[in-house]
Amino acid sequence: MEALTNRAKQIDRSPMTAWEKMYLPAIVKGLGITFSHMFKKRPTIQYPEVQRPFSSVFRGLHVLNRDEEGRERCTACGLCAVACPAEAITMEAAEREHGEENLYREEKYAAKYEINMLRCIFCGLCEEACPKDAIYLSETFAPAHYDRKGFIYGKDDLLIPDPNTHREAYEKAAAGRVRHKVSAF
Repeated sequence: MEALTNRAKQIDRSPMTAWEKMYLPAIVKGLGITFSHMFKKRPTIQYPEVQRPFSSVFRGLHVLNRDEEGRERCTACGLCAVACPAEAITMEAAEREHGEENLYREEKYAAKYEINMLRCIFCGLCEEACPKDAIYLSETFAPAHYDRKGFIYGKDDLLIPDPNTHREAYEKAAAGRVRHKVSAF
């Protein structure tokens, strides 16, 4: 019977020579590979002291954005929750009361905003769906926790600091917002 393809190699079953029985060529070849790796650059990074550079399109923790006056940008439209394929975002809307104009930009705001990071797949669709540029994925890792409740981030965990009261912290958080847009083509 003839083979369908010529990819199959015939196994050489001839007896080994005396030189091959001593396994010296195989040992020398293995030592050559080992010694060649000794002079190459190490791929290991000493993590706490040295941090690995990330890609410009890296997606990390979610952040709720504020405007320059310190008001929350989120209007609780729910587009991010609808766009999330993992259904990790939940929110409740509320009406802005009289005298809260300095806290919220619009008359509707998110009274409750939670992201379950155990369900999140870091796809970035919530960021793309938001018409007010209220949510974005930063360039920081999600920290480790010992219980499941630590992975559910509320609105107070996600909001960047107020620029009126914590100017330096706001500038540091806003600096992570500068990202390179990547086209689909």
